Amino acid sequence: MKEELMRKLEERIRACRRCPLGQLRTNAVPGSGSYNAKVMFVGEAPGYWEDQEGLPFVGRAGKMLDGLLETIGLSREEVYITNVVKCRPPENRDPTEEEIRACAPYLDSQIDIIRPKVIVPLGRHSMGYILRKFGFEPEPISKIHGKTFEAYTLFGKVVIMPTYHPAAALYNPPIREELQKDFMKLRELISSFS
Repeated sequence: MKEELMRKLEERIRACRRCPLGQLRTNAVPGSGSYNAKVMFVGEAPGYWEDQEGLPFVGRAGKMLDGLLETIGLSREEVYITNVVKCRPPENRDPTEEEIRACAPYLDSQIDIIRPKVIVPLGRHSMGYILRKFGFEPEPISKIHGKTFEAYTLFGKVVIMPTYHPAAALYNPPIREELQKDFMKLRELISSFS
């Protein structure tokens, strides 16, 4: 059931032309991982390598994410990874509000199908969208990274834990340390669901 729903959704994402990014992309990037994941990571938008391969987080930030997952005993196959915006903005610029609005129904559907226990927004744009979606007012990510927010959905409770985007940590050791600490908190959070 989930597989069929996600397959149809991914086809719609790959055919989408709801905003100008659909004309500019090489590949749309629906997401990847387990459709039964307890944890969903939501980045901001695909970069160059993601656009080339049609998969999320395959560049340098992806390697960092893989390393962070490994430190808490998880693999890509056990989680679901996607972005708020499914096509690469030119020059890797931030996604616009229009682009986020155009893509939001796809992310909403992914959340409804997968029904994660934890959603981890990676970066301020995904944090802003996810927190507002569930009725919270976003603050600067430097203030609320690693904090948890409990929301209630038709499929039960979901915990939201925003953190920095791995790309922000590539050249910034203090952010890398904060990201590592947040992943340790995430490990504790996941173990509470086991």
